[in-house]
Amino acid sequence: MSGDYVNPETIALHGGTYRADPATNAVAVPIYQTTSYQFNDTEHAANLFSLQELGNIYTRIMNPTNDVLEQRMANLEGGAVALSLASGQAASTFAIQNLAQSGDNIVSSTDLYGGTWNLFANTLSMMGIEVRFADPTDPESFRRAIDDKTRAFYAETLPNPKLNVFPIKEVADIGREYGIPLIMDNTACPILCRPLEHGAAIVLYSTTKYIGGHGTSIGGLLVDGGNFDWTAIPERQPLMNTPDPSYHGAVWGTLVPEALGAPIAYAIRARVVLLRDLGSCMSPFNAFMFIQGLETLPLRMRQHCSNAQRVAEYLNRHPAVEKVIYPGFAEGEFKRRAETYLSGGMGALMGIEIKGGMEAGKKFINALKMLYHVANIGDARSLAIHPASTTHSQLAGDELAATGVTESYVRLSIGIEHPDDIIADISQALDQAGS
Repeated sequence: MSGDYVNPETIALHGGTYRADPATNAVAVPIYQTTSYQFNDTEHAANLFSLQELGNIYTRIMNPTNDVLEQRMANLEGGAVALSLASGQAASTFAIQNLAQSGDNIVSSTDLYGGTWNLFANTLSMMGIEVRFADPTDPESFRRAIDDKTRAFYAETLPNPKLNVFPIKEVADIGREYGIPLIMDNTACPILCRPLEHGAAIVLYSTTKYIGGHGTSIGGLLVDGGNFDWTAIPERQPLMNTPDPSYHGAVWGTLVPEALGAPIAYAIRARVVLLRDLGSCMSPFNAFMFIQGLETLPLRMRQHCSNAQRVAEYLNRHPAVEKVIYPGFAEGEFKRRAETYLSGGMGALMGIEIKGGMEAGKKFINALKMLYHVANIGDARSLAIHPASTTHSQLAGDELAATGVTESYVRLSIGIEHPDDIIADISQALDQAGS
């Protein structure tokens, strides 16, 4: 029945195969707080461990509560299967390690969340994976960065904090010429954009943000679109096309369960190799919390976007604000991209540059009464932070400028409170920042 649902409001509540708990008929998804699962017999156990059958083995690898979340998220994105993980950072790391090994490289957009930039520029390089950075204002810059060892393209749909929408189709089309998949971090705009429809192969989330929506749980998720042929150019994707000794020589690119009818080698390998070995699993309790958030996600995103539009318009007229960075105010090519890819709304993030520089920015943050000063986005509550001294503080000056952060930049994540109350708090804080 789940395949009949096309509207996100319905998928968020009913997507996937779960209808009721088979043991009790409970409608709410149970928290399967277990480590292990009883095997029917030795043949059943052997089939599971050899991947002749898919099923529950150990909660580090899979769990029935997590499975409901994964099915609904895959449905919501128009993908084939999903994999839940311990955090958004784990999702970003797995996304790359599932395709690239020491000596390989990926090409990433320069417009990235600060934590991802540090992961790519420093930590992955220590593992022998080179990350080459390309300018997303010119999609062809991705083509120019390719060599024989390039395994993936990576970008954020709505990069935080620059907030210039990424050219998904343009870069995805370049990648497919070479057998290179585009991995899209869609954390900032679930519901608003479905990257798989524009040619992306993999979508990832920090479910900590809008999916959960209440700032209670840390998690991440990968969605395999099932739309990429990993065997088309075998030499381009060696991890998918060479025998894996940890599974008796299995070749992941050709391992496609007939029942699923899609090339999901990426998701299978991420689960049974990386998750098995590295153990960055989402807890069943957190999966349950994300299911609760997911149920209201489409409704919340509407209010987030509506409130953000009101706040952006107010700030754009305010004499203490030098600049408002918001997708709805984009011009030229960035306006076209915003209108093309953010078909569901312009999102709830914006940046402001306050007259008076660093000190005015600090005064503004300290004067806020309702907005929370936290290192997060996507809560139901409105949030604010000064990236240059917090989330992006590990970046050098030139790296900071490349991500779009200035000393006076303040990031706002607009929540679902009444917009008049959000504006009132921002207004009084701006008054104090200028005093």
